[in-house]
Amino acid sequence: MEVYEEGQLRLVKAGPLGPFANNAYLIQDRETGEAIIVDAPAEGEKLLEALGDGEVTRIVVTHRHPDHWVSIDALKRATGAPVYCHEADRGPYGEQVGNTLADGDEIEVGDLRVRVIHTPGHTPGSVCLLVGNHLISGDTLFPGGPGRTTRPEDLQQEIGSITSRLFELPDETLVHPGHGDDGSIGQSKREYDAFASREHRPDLCGDVTWEG
Repeated sequence: MEVYEEGQLRLVKAGPLGPFANNAYLIQDRETGEAIIVDAPAEGEKLLEALGDGEVTRIVVTHRHPDHWVSIDALKRATGAPVYCHEADRGPYGEQVGNTLADGDEIEVGDLRVRVIHTPGHTPGSVCLLVGNHLISGDTLFPGGPGRTTRPEDLQQEIGSITSRLFELPDETLVHPGHGDDGSIGQSKREYDAFASREHRPDLCGDVTWEG
């Protein structure tokens, strides 16, 4: 596990977890102990080892793909916390989702505020979460490229979400993705600038990298 502590914020990253090497996160107020869990992949219960005497008040899932939901029932049983996701990705998990999130919502975690940023493209309801200098980007943005898409229209929508919403953040903002290593907004901007300077075939989609 990786732990970041800044002021009242305690951010714990657990991963790689399960067969798809997912990451899951705990956002916790260090003073009150209140926390939320972000994503529920296989082995997501390992995050509870970092909770201490704190209390999980919500479980937030960044998007609808099944590898981010595997441990949702176990986490609900262990914490009693309701599950939240964006309305556009609620469909497959209606019975498990207690409420939905919208762009611009603020989630209270003790005295911390976590901002919801809707970033459609990878899925219609993909969201990223911003707390302090940290962006949990789900499968929208990774070091080296955007999340996988199945249609060119989805890739263009995802790139639009990245450039219009995420690239507004300061360069020093740390990016914590749903799989793999961390990066930064500044790093991603530089990588994207190289991508945007080249011509690309109109049917481009799939596992795209900024360098490819």
